[in-house]
Parts: sequence; C-alpha cells; structure tokens
Amino acid sequence: MGLFRIKSNMKTLIVIAGPTASGKTAFSITLAKALNTVIISADSRQFYKEMSIGTAAPTPEELLQVKHYFVHNISIEDKYDVADYEREVLALLDELFKTYDNVILTGGSGLFIDAVCNGIDEMPDVQPEIRKKVEKLLQEGGINALSKEVQLLDTEYFAIVDQQNPRRLQRALEICYQTGKTFTSFRQGNAAKRDFKIIKYALLWDRQTLIERIDRRVDMMMEQGLLEEAKALYTKRQLNALNTVGYKELFAYFDGQCSLVEAVEQIKIHTRQYAKRQMTWLRRDAGYQWITPEELDEVVTAFAPVAPTGLQ
Repeated sequence: MGLFRIKSNMKTLIVIAGPTASGKTAFSITLAKALNTVIISADSRQFYKEMSIGTAAPTPEELLQVKHYFVHNISIEDKYDVADYEREVLALLDELFKTYDNVILTGGSGLFIDAVCNGIDEMPDVQPEIRKKVEKLLQEGGINALSKEVQLLDTEYFAIVDQQNPRRLQRALEICYQTGKTFTSFRQGNAAKRDFKIIKYALLWDRQTLIERIDRRVDMMMEQGLLEEAKALYTKRQLNALNTVGYKELFAYFDGQCSLVEAVEQIKIHTRQYAKRQMTWLRRDAGYQWITPEELDEVVTAFAPVAPTGLQ
C-alpha cells in the first residue's frame, strides 16, 4: 500500500468502515490505543441498549479498553434518526478535539458515516397524505411491498439501501411519490465543509473469507445467547428497530413459520446480502483507501510510529 507517515496540523477524524464481520471493532480499538484516543460508533443498530448480541456490539471487555460513544445510548422505543446523529456527533467532536488530535469513527452504517463527513442532503417536505399512503403500503404488504416499490421507482438507491430497514425504504418512497423523481436525485448535493481533516479506510476481504467470517459470527451469536435476547424482545417486534437481521428471522421461528435451523440459515443469508450492499455503498465513495488484513499494522504505524503489532 505504500503508506507514508501521516502528519497534519489539523484535527483528524479517522473513519474505519467495511462490511459486517470485517473486523472493524478490533482494528479500531488497536488504532485507538496506539493513538491514545476514543471511538465514535457509526453503527445504527448498536445505538440500542436492548440489542447487544445480534448487533455484534463491542463487548464489555472491549468497552473497557477504549472509551466508546454512541453504543447503547438510546432505547429501541426512542425516536432517533440520522439528522439527530449528525448533530450530536458534530457537537461531540467539537469537545473531543479539545483533548485529542485524532478521533476514530467506525461502523457499518454508511449513511451515518456520510452524514458526519459530508452532511445531509436537503429533502423536500412530504405531505401527510403521502406519508399515510406509504404507511398503508407497509401495513398491508409488509417490508417486501416497500422493497419492490423502491426497486421499481429508484433502482440505484435500491442497490445500496438496507432492504431490511423499513424506515429508509419508507423515506425513499415518500420522496418519490411527493416529487415524481428518484430519491437518489436528491442525494447529489455538495459536501458540507468541516473544520477537521477526514481520512477514510475501508477493510477489504476476499469474498469467500468474508462469507466464512459471517457464518462463523452468526454461529457464535447463537452460542452467546442470541435466541434468548430475541425472545426477550419478541413482544416489541413491531418496532422498526427490531425489523432487522438477526431478530426478525428468530421472530419468524417463534411464530412457527420455520425451524430454528432454517432461521439461523436465513440470518446468515441476509447478513451476506447486507454485507454486499455495504460494499456497494462504500465503493461509491472514491475517498476510501481500501486495506487488507495484511496492511493493518502499516496503517497503525502511519499514524503512530511506535505502536503494537499483531492486529490479525
């Protein structure tokens, strides 16, 4: 990769992105310890304090190693969106940069990373009747109806959106119905100016290895108690936060729609599909430097010449 030693007089936000199961948490902790800094999570599923195992949130031991922000900071019943996140992270960075020269932002939610780095595109106001129309579509046809409609009206956004996230699908349809244009066409604005430097890395694995890591992680989640975690949340399964991979498949098992073995296999399949969409999202952004597992030590050394090794 040929990285040179990185020096800058500006405060720096170091973004560590990548698909699910690519090792973002472990690498970010290693880098944070080498730089004596903190980590801000950009994984929207890890915000929820009721969801730990199924979201692969940092463990209590990992949270003790490095201070993390935006992990288990809200409830599944709280109303919270990317605009809230952008506002709160920027305010936090103002404070953190008084103490730290570098801060790490890591997670698998590309939309939330982009909000911090580039700002949020201004969207047209949506009339109440349009919102009701989209809500009715969800109620009558479920998330599959939303997904099919987004695929029909905005193929480009469909390729990168989390197709298991009803709120994002609803938002895209609301804009499409309101304006007669694609949601994508409103996501082309100029990046907001930030008063800190941004360096972005994305973790790269070969496809088969990543699939094996995903499958192994799902098996580990089941061993760690994902079934019990999902069972405790079952009565609140109607919440948008729980309409996500790892939970909805087990809810289907509780409803008698499939066997436990089938539910676990569906979690693996849907997680692989999610990882593919994450990669598509990241590849849209030429600002990312893609790094392989063999290059992780080199990245740490580029920022902190005297740093621990053995990151794999």
